[in-house]
Amino acid sequence: MNPTYPLASIGDLIGEPARATILVYLLDGCARTAGELAFTANISAQSASAHLSKLVDGGLLAVQSSGRHRYYKLAGPEVALALEALGAIATKPHPAALDRPSKSDEMFRARSCYDHLAGRVAVELAQRLEDRQVIHASGKRDYGLGSEGRNWFAAFGIDVDRLRRTRRCFARKCIDWTERRPHLAGALGAALCSRLISLGWIARRRDTRAVRITAEGARQLRARLGLAL
Repeated sequence: MNPTYPLASIGDLIGEPARATILVYLLDGCARTAGELAFTANISAQSASAHLSKLVDGGLLAVQSSGRHRYYKLAGPEVALALEALGAIATKPHPAALDRPSKSDEMFRARSCYDHLAGRVAVELAQRLEDRQVIHASGKRDYGLGSEGRNWFAAFGIDVDRLRRTRRCFARKCIDWTERRPHLAGALGAALCSRLISLGWIARRRDTRAVRITAEGARQLRARLGLAL
């Protein structure tokens, strides 16, 4: 660790291509074995072990043991927030006329970012919540609860008072790296994503961070927030 500029050390950790691949792959919030991560990064098991050790020592990953296996995951939501923010800086906007592969389109449309929803759908959802005065911008980095927020979230099955008592930031603006506009992160964003999944309005896709908006989810989001999907 660089004692004078710790940011430089973090930059070195993230900047190595294999380690960057591992970090981005873990943005869905799941924990995975070294073997899975080695396969994803297209590196040997020995190389993966060395990279994972550096990421754990650098505070970017956490590791837990279960039986004979060790599982790696992001160290916390702040790591996911930093990676998503760096993605917004590093990724150039795509021209409207540029065709993208279908798998890329799925990621651009809706995906998980650690434990909250990201992508075009998430950005539009945050905007609709602002328009309905459910949330409001609170400075450059955060959202606050709007005049309709407490009742809206209560009706949706989310206890905002309980979320405020957690140590985590309540509602954070996370600049979406594909849309370059904010989506809702923090404890409130995580609770909203979890609720959308439990209601069956969105569903995770296997082996990808892309998520699927279900037919019921599209109907409900249109009816409740005027969100056209």
